[in-house]
Amino acid sequence: MARPIQTYTLSEPGTASAHGVKVGYPAGIGDLGPCLEALGLAKPQATLVVIGGASGLNETQRQNVEALFQEVLFPLAEDFQLCVVDGGTDAGVMQLMGQARAGQSGTFPLVGVAPRSLVQLPDDPHPNPEGAGIEPNHTHCLLVPGANWGDESEALAQVATLCAGAHPTLTVLVNGGSVTWQEAQISVEDGRAVVVMAGSGRAADTIATALKGGTSDDPRLEPLLSSGLVSYLDLTEDSLTLRQALTSQLFKDTNCHGHP
Repeated sequence: MARPIQTYTLSEPGTASAHGVKVGYPAGIGDLGPCLEALGLAKPQATLVVIGGASGLNETQRQNVEALFQEVLFPLAEDFQLCVVDGGTDAGVMQLMGQARAGQSGTFPLVGVAPRSLVQLPDDPHPNPEGAGIEPNHTHCLLVPGANWGDESEALAQVATLCAGAHPTLTVLVNGGSVTWQEAQISVEDGRAVVVMAGSGRAADTIATALKGGTSDDPRLEPLLSSGLVSYLDLTEDSLTLRQALTSQLFKDTNCHGHP
């Protein structure tokens, strides 16, 4: 491991994230398991991967996406004590996941994975002006080698696989750009189902339209569609319907379909 585990308190005392974010620095893919163990995440549990962005949303889309995190993804993660894995920075879907967890006093682990050279930390002597801060409501963050957004995608998928072990795992795709396409492809290559939230824009809508029978010449679609692992849910459905559908998808190969 390149550096020992460090804990950064990124919010004001008295806030939900004042406990601090535990940050690990794995030197490579092979170091992820030991790093997770050092972070206290050695016990496998059902895992939810959240990928995507939150750019170019109109007001209705934004309200629906915020409701997705507050009323669907948060209670799903909290009720089943899932490990949630995402990109960890203070923007887009990662920010929405962190805020939902903090706002409702969540207790599930929320693990970010991001490229070290693109993440600003309080003790950086020479912070990258193009970098992003860690979302302060995450419980853990792994900063992996990488100079570009997307360099973390393989590690993010592997972290989810390690956190899940033999337990169920599922990817939820919201909005998103080019890195999201890459992460969706890695998910299906790993055998992880991807649920696309139709109506959240960009990559999500392109994929959902194709799943509904629409045409597109985007070459990134074919390997996703042919995998048989990609499905969609409409963001305009009511929260209970979405939550039940995601629960069924996550636990489809087990007998655990109800409230724990």
